[in-house]
Amino acid sequence: MKKYYLLLFCLNCCFSAFSQEVTKTDKTAFQAGEQITYKLKYGFFNAAEATIRVENSPVKFNGNPALHIIADAKTAGTFDVFFKVRNRYESYIDQQTLLPYYYTEDRHESKYRHTDKVTFDHKTNIITADKGKFPFEGNVFDFLSAYYFARNIDVSNLKVGDKLELRYFLEDGIHSLGITFLGREKVKCGLGTFNCLKFNPTIIPGRIFRKNSKLYLWITDDNNRIPVKAHVELIVGSLVMDLSEAKGLKYPLNPIKK
Repeated sequence: MKKYYLLLFCLNCCFSAFSQEVTKTDKTAFQAGEQITYKLKYGFFNAAEATIRVENSPVKFNGNPALHIIADAKTAGTFDVFFKVRNRYESYIDQQTLLPYYYTEDRHESKYRHTDKVTFDHKTNIITADKGKFPFEGNVFDFLSAYYFARNIDVSNLKVGDKLELRYFLEDGIHSLGITFLGREKVKCGLGTFNCLKFNPTIIPGRIFRKNSKLYLWITDDNNRIPVKAHVELIVGSLVMDLSEAKGLKYPLNPIKK
């Protein structure tokens, strides 16, 4: 597995934690103007930073207004010297259904370059990308739209051990990610300590991950449903993604008072 896949994997898992098969609530957890920033650390070293923001789109799709989601990811510190990453991901989603209309990515990872343009046609159930056309059934997302759809899922009936499945399109096809609900915990991040929902997305062992490597993800147990921390074990060391800034939120972000 190349290094850039490791960074993308951690960002993807933080951005998309639930299955599209569960029930969406009527209450929207976010609004245009929201901006969230994460820091990725390898041991004591700052490895990367990712910022996600939501804007009202001037472009309409099939006459419907859309929200424009933009995510920028870049390496930091020593990692920026030896393996420079400058990635941008964009998704246009329906304001009501939160399903994606259009997705783009522009990845610059050391000497590697990759771009993609993806159109989701939910009437014909065809995804059109740079590598061809891909039929699908049910709701399929890009990882950005999956993240925002996930924040609006009804989790009130989740029980410890419940398993969910995420389906998303990335680069060359539709992929699935299994996720297990582990319960509720208090978790500390860069913005304080929060009551959180804890999940365990499945990972595949390889050159980066051990056979028994675990990935854990914590999401605020409030109306915002924001991922505040992720931790993944590697063959050598571990990576931690931590919420460092959140502004323009629809609901107050209330850390636990000491």
